[in-house]
Amino acid sequence: MKTAVLRFVFAILVFSAAGARAATGTAVFAGGCFWCVESDFDTLPGVISTTSGYTGGHVANPSYEQVSAKHTGHAEAVEVVFDPQKVSYAQLVEFFWRSIDPTTKDRQFCDAGSPYRSAIFVRGPEQRAVAEASLAALAKSKPFKEPIVTEIVDASAFYPAEDYHQDYYKHNAVRYKFYRHHCGRDKRLEAVWGASPPH
Repeated sequence: MKTAVLRFVFAILVFSAAGARAATGTAVFAGGCFWCVESDFDTLPGVISTTSGYTGGHVANPSYEQVSAKHTGHAEAVEVVFDPQKVSYAQLVEFFWRSIDPTTKDRQFCDAGSPYRSAIFVRGPEQRAVAEASLAALAKSKPFKEPIVTEIVDASAFYPAEDYHQDYYKHNAVRYKFYRHHCGRDKRLEAVWGASPPH
């Protein structure tokens, strides 16, 4: 009897865990320095967690040094886990556009090179359809003249960055603010979008 009860409880826990996973969504965005992308998305209601990392390359488990040396093909990116009941994937994409400069290739603000390219890494046809529709709408309504060069590509393996990169803006607030200010991110965002950036 006790064994049967334990099995029943275990089954409930497994089912609950599976339900919790199904109740969340995951999105991956590359927008230059992942410290800044992580910081911006953490302000958005409905975002459960953010993880800085590397994706879009051809080397397994790359280090920051390898990626920044431009030898692995990876981009600095952020994996966003979100509650679809509070924020939709379409809203995440709209938020993303306004947190980057979509007009510069292989560069975001003061950071240059392919690791700092902007991209939406889509997981499945539904995310691709949403991202492409958003891009098409933005191309018609954009408040700037330059073409949009941000890529929409299929997601590949995502490798979390080293621990010291996670929540960098919280653990190293002074250094982060100094970097963000001197990189000109917010000033450029205001010039591109005509409004204060989302952070």
